[in-house]
Amino acid sequence: MAYDEISSRGTGQNILEIVRQALPDLRKSERKVANRVLEDPSRILNAALSEAAALSDVSEPTVIRFCVAIGCSGYQEFKLRLAHSLALGTTATHSVLSKDDSTADLVEKIFGYTMTSLDWARSHLDTKALGEAIALLSEARSIEFFGLGASGIVALDAQQKFPLFGVPCGAQADTHQQLMTASMMRPGDVAVIFSNTGHTIAMIEVAKEAQAGGAKVIAVSGSRSPLLDHCDVAILVETLDNTDIYTPTISRIAALVVVDILCSAVGLRRDAEHGQRFENMKQLLRNQRINGPTRSS
Repeated sequence: MAYDEISSRGTGQNILEIVRQALPDLRKSERKVANRVLEDPSRILNAALSEAAALSDVSEPTVIRFCVAIGCSGYQEFKLRLAHSLALGTTATHSVLSKDDSTADLVEKIFGYTMTSLDWARSHLDTKALGEAIALLSEARSIEFFGLGASGIVALDAQQKFPLFGVPCGAQADTHQQLMTASMMRPGDVAVIFSNTGHTIAMIEVAKEAQAGGAKVIAVSGSRSPLLDHCDVAILVETLDNTDIYTPTISRIAALVVVDILCSAVGLRRDAEHGQRFENMKQLLRNQRINGPTRSS
């Protein structure tokens, strides 16, 4: 990777993740600074330029070159972005779980990593793609949600928010039912496919069948993947890599947030009559709670 590629990374990204990703491409002396930053970011945050150079066993100009190489204008901007990253939570580099971790360590690592990863996903969301998806969903005559495993849970969550979408919504769990449903979709229908990997064969087949019948396909995936070759709108929901213990949970949370964005935006576009029906439905649910208002009230 060239230095201009490293420097071109967006300023909204977590600077610690940028340092981690750029590490193999830095010069040897700059790599010493990077390693020191990743080893003890809080110490570097509170260090003057001369102290950071001493801690890294390099010269002050090398520290400056390191900052420029990762996309900062200088040491002060680097420290500002470092402070922001630390405020968001523990970087993925420091969130690896260990059998020696205390309960407090696990709480700190998992909450910190989750918040950092969600912020990463937020800063990388393509709002134009979201807008295109919202437009398709707002005009849909019916919506079908598809997903397997953890992504299937997201699809079910989206389906149970059907009052906000304002049209018939479905979410089949069985792969045969999914394929059958997709093959029956027609122009005016919208298929929303959730797949964190984007490599699941069954979901790619569902996308192909839905498009073949004339339906529009929205794919929500964690990476650029084969699934995106068979959709009309691609929504990338990137989360940071980490241990297999809880990465699926984080990707699921991020996808659920995207579902909230989509259904809220579509709901806001509906007319006043739909809004009143939705409020009546919410009141009906409130009446089912023990401590809620009675039906007569």
